Amino acid sequence: MLQEESDLSLIIAQIVQKLKGSNLYSQLERQAWASLQRPEIKLESLKEDIKEFFKISGWEKKLQNAVYSELSVFPLPSHPAAPPEHLKEPLVYMRKAQGSWEKRILKSLNSMCTELSIPLARKRPVGEQKELLNKWNEMGTDEPDLSLFRPVYAPKDFLEVLINLRNPNYENGDSLSFRTHLGLIQVPLKVKDIPELKECFVELGLNIGQLGIDDSTQVPPELFENEHVRIGQKVLAEQDSAAAQQYIRQGSPTALRAELWALILNISSQPEDVLYYEQLKTNVIQHDLLVDSLIYKDVKLTASNDDYYFVFEDYLYQVLLCFSRDTSVLSHFAFNSASPPKSYIRGKLGLEEYAVFYPPNGVIPFHGFSMYVAPLCFLYHEPSKLYQIFREMYVRFFFRLHSISSHPSGIVSLCLLFETLLQTYLPQLFYHLREIGAQPLRISFKWMVRAFSGYLATDQLLLLWDRILGYNSLEILAVLAAAVFAFRAVNLMEVTSLAAAENLAAHSEQFCTAPLFPELYRVQIPCTAELRQKEECSLLDSKSHSTEQRS
Repeated sequence: MLQEESDLSLIIAQIVQKLKGSNLYSQLERQAWASLQRPEIKLESLKEDIKEFFKISGWEKKLQNAVYSELSVFPLPSHPAAPPEHLKEPLVYMRKAQGSWEKRILKSLNSMCTELSIPLARKRPVGEQKELLNKWNEMGTDEPDLSLFRPVYAPKDFLEVLINLRNPNYENGDSLSFRTHLGLIQVPLKVKDIPELKECFVELGLNIGQLGIDDSTQVPPELFENEHVRIGQKVLAEQDSAAAQQYIRQGSPTALRAELWALILNISSQPEDVLYYEQLKTNVIQHDLLVDSLIYKDVKLTASNDDYYFVFEDYLYQVLLCFSRDTSVLSHFAFNSASPPKSYIRGKLGLEEYAVFYPPNGVIPFHGFSMYVAPLCFLYHEPSKLYQIFREMYVRFFFRLHSISSHPSGIVSLCLLFETLLQTYLPQLFYHLREIGAQPLRISFKWMVRAFSGYLATDQLLLLWDRILGYNSLEILAVLAAAVFAFRAVNLMEVTSLAAAENLAAHSEQFCTAPLFPELYRVQIPCTAELRQKEECSLLDSKSHSTEQRS
């Protein structure tokens, strides 16, 4: 009991400290001073009167939303004697694996610099700055020569690292037993089973209406859709983040989604937010980074070739280039197993006082990174608002999809959950695919690492992301991936190769409603052209890396 009170006090103190540095704190302070001029504020009941004023004026609700937002990303309290790195990742072998992976990424980046004889960063000449500023809203028309640039890594490379991940303190013998996990992920992490998933995702039960199914043409709108929209409008009127998060678990009406997501993420377009975005834009105009070319290359390889997202090419450049300069993103490394890479001033290698984070936000983009932004372009058309939403989505969720950790929403746990569900509830299919060399995870990994962006039609993808926000968890990605395999189980039992299994899992002529887990997820999941097979070559293991690997 005393420990719980101590943990709670620590959390409260840390949240208060963080809020003191926010715009909201200064706004509340100004409002408190201004309220002293009001006749209803009495000196003898000053504290209670100001509290009442905040409640009536709506500022109390804004404070509640800010606290709720902090709690949504705040890591679980650790033992007071635990070292600081435990806050990032409690398992030592996970931290070491992440560190090795980061070294490999940096080696790839540095080798590219050496091969192309280009610096990590440089100041743009004045003429180049003017040219970039003039075409800021038309960067998609620019065709720079990117043939010599390559993505630092692709999801396929990352999967190979996860497959080789092992706990040195855990002996998994050669002999098979009923406890043996036959999948590719061989680390002993605790993942939810079906009863636990049912308890977690209780709002997705068959007895509860869901947008994506119960608003279909066969169901009269007055039975569910109209009432659901009315409740959503009421939630927005109340401006309550917690209520919005609960509401969105059944899916969001298209017309309300942008506002609901902004409310859940506690994003508001204040003048200072627009100014901050403009400052980031100025940094992009003034300085050229190597990662800029990686961003250009990724957008050209992915979103520009996508039927849904190619029209947003300009938005993607603007958001991602500004994101790479945003040092506020560094704060999420306090609870991320990864660490931001450092660069040193020429001739000062190893001297920490001459070290800077590179890129400034500490995030090196990989193949497919731009697909985290692309779906959001359908919701937000103001660049600064779009940027804020993406940044918050990234520091809450997306970073966990490309870092090695034991977190329940981390990519390692998602892979293990996916394989465990298939092995437990579809053992014949799992064994068959394993025997023909088509391990299911090799097919579904790219879906999960992109949060299905680029593989689902946008309207279906946004319904999926509704649930991610609603439950503050990425575990639904693994459930959905398993459901796709369940839907195609009969046909998958007949395939004889990995290529055939990939093609079948990604293409179908009808919709599925997650038949493996109808109690959990009933949103229609297109397994047709919307769930498209994307060709992703291994980048780190290509011939272009042979010199790097030999060294």
